[in-house]
Amino acid sequence: MELHDNQNLTAERSSVDDFPSDSRQARQIARRQLIAEAVMSEGTMRIEDLTDRFGISLMTVHRDLDDLESRGLLRKTRGVVSAAPTSYVESSDVYRSTRQSVEKKAIAAAAATFIEPGQAIFFDDSTTVLQMIPHISSRVPLTAITNSLTLMNALRGVSDVTLLGLGGQFHNWCNAFVGPATAAEIRRLRADQVFLSVSAITDDMVFHQSPDMVEAKRAMFECARRRILLVDHTKFERRALHGMCRLDEFDAVIVDANMPSAEVLKLKSRGVNVVVAPWQSTA
Repeated sequence: MELHDNQNLTAERSSVDDFPSDSRQARQIARRQLIAEAVMSEGTMRIEDLTDRFGISLMTVHRDLDDLESRGLLRKTRGVVSAAPTSYVESSDVYRSTRQSVEKKAIAAAAATFIEPGQAIFFDDSTTVLQMIPHISSRVPLTAITNSLTLMNALRGVSDVTLLGLGGQFHNWCNAFVGPATAAEIRRLRADQVFLSVSAITDDMVFHQSPDMVEAKRAMFECARRRILLVDHTKFERRALHGMCRLDEFDAVIVDANMPSAEVLKLKSRGVNVVVAPWQSTA
């Protein structure tokens, strides 16, 4: 049986410890790989958070980050480390898609039920929204508008889907177009719905680590009649820098069944329309 993704932290630490104690170099290589993957997944992280996450000293973290930065994988500035736009980081959206994959598939299936044939819909670049692709063919005809190159490639072969690709500055780490040009394109359009996800939720506000990404998501949010947020339970345990909007501004917030029922009730009491996605059968 596979471990649930909410055990990833334990898995990350144990995977490093799996190396023999006398294989210092092997342990170092494995740890640096895990640090790189963690930063790619989050986009940006505080350096001190990495010491807690991997159970190592601040000095060791800085040595690891210096090595990763020298190879062009990460960028380190004033207590923060971020993913660098290199060919290695191109795989980060693929890596992110493996995180909470069961939960994301359940959320995406629930989200697809909101789609009605004939609609024009914004789809953001998130890996949760990407999981909606298998359900699109049963909801056509449809106009799909997206800044995600991954999603464009997935949709181009779907019959009866009119695909509008948003341009702008291309970012390898998310395999998507973001920035002022992308936001300007979005604001010239009007859609029936938007499906999007974010990196973190704090104090009933949604956040993302990239200001350019926030700008694109916010533009989609403002230019859609109905707004649907797709977030697995781990997003409520994370923090990011740039706020976008309040949870209660969404028409629906779809979460997975691992979301504590007490938290669901608390959100509903504050006016958030929470939809709990049922588990999907793997049979």
